[in-house]
Amino acid sequence: MAPSQMAPTRMAPNMTDYAETVRTFRWQVPETFNFGADVVDHFARTADGPALIWANAAGEERRFSFSDMARLTSRFASALAARGIRKGDRVLVMLPRIPEWQVAMVGCLKLGAVPIPSIEMLTPKDIEYRVRHAGVRAVVARAEHAPKFANVMGEVPVRLALTGPLGGAPGFEPLEEALASGDEAFVPVTVRADDPAVLYYTSGSTGQPKGVLHASRGLYAWRGSAVCWLDLRPGDTIWCTADTGWSKAGTSILFGPWSCGAASFFYDGPFDPKERLRLLERYGITVYCAPGTELFRVVDAGVAEHDLSRLRHTVSSGETLNPAVAARWQTATGVPILEAYGQTETLMTLLNYPCVAPREGSMGKPLPGLDLAVIDGAGNRLPPDVEGDIALLTPNPQMMLGYLDEPERTASAHVEGPEGRWFVTGDLGMVDADGYFYHRGRNDDVINSAGYRIGPSEVENALLDHPAVQECAAVAAPHPERGEIVKAFVVLRAGLTGDDALASALQDHVKRVTAPYKYPRAIEFLGELPKTMTGKVQRKVLRDLEKARAAERMVPDVARA
Repeated sequence: MAPSQMAPTRMAPNMTDYAETVRTFRWQVPETFNFGADVVDHFARTADGPALIWANAAGEERRFSFSDMARLTSRFASALAARGIRKGDRVLVMLPRIPEWQVAMVGCLKLGAVPIPSIEMLTPKDIEYRVRHAGVRAVVARAEHAPKFANVMGEVPVRLALTGPLGGAPGFEPLEEALASGDEAFVPVTVRADDPAVLYYTSGSTGQPKGVLHASRGLYAWRGSAVCWLDLRPGDTIWCTADTGWSKAGTSILFGPWSCGAASFFYDGPFDPKERLRLLERYGITVYCAPGTELFRVVDAGVAEHDLSRLRHTVSSGETLNPAVAARWQTATGVPILEAYGQTETLMTLLNYPCVAPREGSMGKPLPGLDLAVIDGAGNRLPPDVEGDIALLTPNPQMMLGYLDEPERTASAHVEGPEGRWFVTGDLGMVDADGYFYHRGRNDDVINSAGYRIGPSEVENALLDHPAVQECAAVAAPHPERGEIVKAFVVLRAGLTGDDALASALQDHVKRVTAPYKYPRAIEFLGELPKTMTGKVQRKVLRDLEKARAAERMVPDVARA
């Protein structure tokens, strides 16, 4: 790809005039785009520099240039091709924060295969669903997690395990041997802009997780937020602490930074706020991207004890940031925190920019090249200060191809209006006369806890698997640190009494049945659940109850007297 095609517009990396950028912005999506070839190999040939710095809790460190990654990803693509994987095949990549994750992800893209990035917390049941729903043809995981694939071994022809010091895994080929057998001269396949490129699974308010399928044009377009919001350029080192299975990792660890020629710092270790600060100093991090829950802890861990003079930019997304935390961070570091908003279906859409004065409580303004609005149920754009659905006008290159094999679900997420077809985000909001957006809550039941999207039905199904539970409902409960937590209201079977011991047992049960982050951190036992006349559980009644309780707790005692 020619250098002129590498940039989404002519805007400078340090955008200084938002209004002018929006006015002059024109998408320049190429007809073909292979991220591995047109970004990684491009920088390896023309401006080779640091691409990845990795460290772990044991003190180990590995560094990779773009040329290193170009060779390793070609080897991986070649190894997959030699084992029968072809363009369009789906590959489940379940690896932690280690360099092999980038190698596998980009290697798949060079081959035209579709990676499915997945967190290691997935249970065998979660894996079984993804493998069968997506028709997975290959898996890449650490050897210690290989047993989770026992029920689908015969359905996945290519199985690669990173063995490490623990040895191999029965039924899996060592990833190290596969990489060694690969050919660095592998020629990346041609990938058209609308060809499938990556598949993410995200929780919905009902049923199983949704498979969100993105096209290659999305990988190209997501660099917009890396330029305008992350403000990245060659020479930067960004540390985004998202887990590898989330779309945020794609945009802020891999696709965004590398499209800008910036390096990513990747840390494999437990969360320790003091260690976060030590690593920010040691590796000279210039851009720090973390959820509000993390910043809540880090800001009080002794910022003044560390030299963060190279840190010039801090951003946050995935959950609402506590204003007090943002103020303390800016006082301690001299660096403000800029928030952004998006979904797995679209990635970042509303941003706070370095060059635009923020407004308290605002989600920011749309990314250049995106037409976002607040609309009514008929797809009409609403006037300023009127609440409605936040929606994105399509077509747009950032927009997903659709929910995998679910055309009805895809269609139901859109509304036809006078101006065209809108993707309805599921969030309620309003926009002021100056174009600043404000969040007014979800219009569905999805729970957003510390940046994790959790579908209530997944929690409820796990609870109903316990013999003590007759009925249950999971809702979001406000929480001062995590934003929201999962709270379960449980009706027990006849003759049973709810107590702390049973609540703890139910929590442990959910951790075993589904991914542990979904467990209800609070459980309340009820005699019956609120229901409609037709017998449907009214989660909204319970959610509103929790909001009222949280508001009551915030009222000072003197006001109650």
